[in-house]
Amino acid sequence: MTAEIDIRNVSKRFGSLTVLEDLSLKIPAHEFVVFLGPSGCGKSTLLRMIAGLESIDIGEIFINGEPIGHLPPGQRGVAMVFQSYALYPHMTVRQNMAFGLQNISVSSKVIAERVANAARMLEIGHLLDRKPGQLSGGQRQRVAIGRAVVKEPNAFLFDEPLSNLDAALRARTRVELAQLHQRLKSTMIFVTHDQMEAMTLADRIVVMNNKKIEQIGSPMDIYDRPATRFVAGFVGTPQMNFLNVTALATEPSGVRVECGALAVVAPFDAAAVGRATMLGIRAESVSVVRDGEGDIGATIDVLERLGDRSLVHARLADGQSVVANEAGQTRLKVGERIGLRFAGDKAHLFDADGVAFHVREAVS
Repeated sequence: MTAEIDIRNVSKRFGSLTVLEDLSLKIPAHEFVVFLGPSGCGKSTLLRMIAGLESIDIGEIFINGEPIGHLPPGQRGVAMVFQSYALYPHMTVRQNMAFGLQNISVSSKVIAERVANAARMLEIGHLLDRKPGQLSGGQRQRVAIGRAVVKEPNAFLFDEPLSNLDAALRARTRVELAQLHQRLKSTMIFVTHDQMEAMTLADRIVVMNNKKIEQIGSPMDIYDRPATRFVAGFVGTPQMNFLNVTALATEPSGVRVECGALAVVAPFDAAAVGRATMLGIRAESVSVVRDGEGDIGATIDVLERLGDRSLVHARLADGQSVVANEAGQTRLKVGERIGLRFAGDKAHLFDADGVAFHVREAVS
């Protein structure tokens, strides 16, 4: 079974503090959706409202067309995996996975079959007779996922389940979760503040900030076409470069954008002229050339050598900073003068409220 989840005009307050405000979202069956945003944006609260662990102040949530606001957690057909694993330390892995089914009087035969199938799927069959204290963090997280799988829920809810794992284990577990979704074809909602998890797992990302949804889209839509400056700055490593716009003028191929001594032509309509206040461009769209070449000169402040590439942190004459991408093993040095070339067709423009302008349609 699987679930279509429809969130309609939902608001949530804790006393005088508003956490979510008039939020609406539809999640189709089988989709893997990631709620992405900074701490305090309301993403975990929204997940807990779907699970029934938080009440709904205003609005309603529907699962497969039925309102669930009045239902207790156990009757909503969802299973939640927590950041803390929440395993019973005195029980074996087998007992932990079976406990929820025993509470709703599922037969012993069915429980044994479901536990065996989940253990085989998650490759923890050899751990069934161990207790949580005998397991690594990654193994405990698999058990927590297995406990959810045996319930055969309509939807899986993951609340930052990888936060307690080290970097290498998080990478492996991300792949395992993606494979699990492909096998189960179930609706999954995953909460994280880690953009890498969002980009690698999601069919769609819901970017949240300050009580509301900033943007909904596929990972590459979010990355390539951010709807706001917040989304542009939150998604992507390193963060997008932002430069203050000092002048704009129309040209046949778009809009000429001036940021101090820098001038680039970006493919935007004349509507941006007089309204855009900020130019954004990612590091991979800024290349390093010889001093005196490119669009503007700069001085290297910091070099981040990452093996296959280097991030060049450079300072313009007016004090603004730009991060550029240098492929391979660079021979550049801190303090060196360089030129920077900007790919204007990859630029973004934002107004004073941080709303992005749309790239103009190509004329055939």
